[in-house]
Amino acid sequence: MRTLAVLAPLVVGGLLQACSLGSAEAPTGASAPPAEVVQIEGTDRSKVMLTEDAERRLGIKTVTARPATGSSLIVIPAAALIYDNEGQTWVYTTIEPRAFFRQAVNVARIEGDDAILQSGLASGALVVTVGGAELLGSEYGVEGE
Repeated sequence: MRTLAVLAPLVVGGLLQACSLGSAEAPTGASAPPAEVVQIEGTDRSKVMLTEDAERRLGIKTVTARPATGSSLIVIPAAALIYDNEGQTWVYTTIEPRAFFRQAVNVARIEGDDAILQSGLASGALVVTVGGAELLGSEYGVEGE
């Protein structure tokens, strides 16, 4: 769990800083930051909005959560799990194009590469399997460190 807190600033700093360098297609002048954290109106939660270039450079990948066979539990890749400094388990879900929301989940068990969730996510939700640590770093404002 501490590993994420230590590595996220390093990984996020390198990848998102590279995104902010722009590309040959980028117009000259001021450019949008690669990631923006936006408060979700009426809640205490935020979403992380990425530019198209940032999403591509980070290699964000998602999979669909599915029901466990013969159960009300939900199956996702264990790679989608993110742990915060307090030990809470989260996943990032997509809520609109290039917008990601951190959702608390309760893990019943891990079976091989799969995490079996007891609660927190519905079947059919898209969860981030690659790029979650970078999204967490962006949300906590460590992308430039």
